[in-house]
Amino acid sequence: MADANQIIDNEVKSNDVVLFMKGTPQFPMCGFSSQVVQILNYLGVPYKGVNVLEDETVRQGIKDYSNWPTIPQLYVKGEFVGGCDITREMFQAGELQQLFADKGIQVQQSA
Repeated sequence: MADANQIIDNEVKSNDVVLFMKGTPQFPMCGFSSQVVQILNYLGVPYKGVNVLEDETVRQGIKDYSNWPTIPQLYVKGEFVGGCDITREMFQAGELQQLFADKGIQVQQSA
């Protein structure tokens, strides 16, 4: 598991915004991943999508890494934000946009 943990840790620390998801940002493979992709795309936030379906050790490893049982998982500047429900609720309340602003990440949402 150390190998998966190292891969995950590297992704989280080397990308400002990273989404561990089922599928890719272009082709999400589950509704929950798709919802988070839609939110990030709507906000115009650059992010890296990591397809957990490509590597079973990463798929299980991300759950252990965050101590969170579900995928997708969103990380901002190395900090675990949450899964689909938390991300959606934060977005609807304006908290996600504030988090990006607080972390110095430009949101390019069109009015």
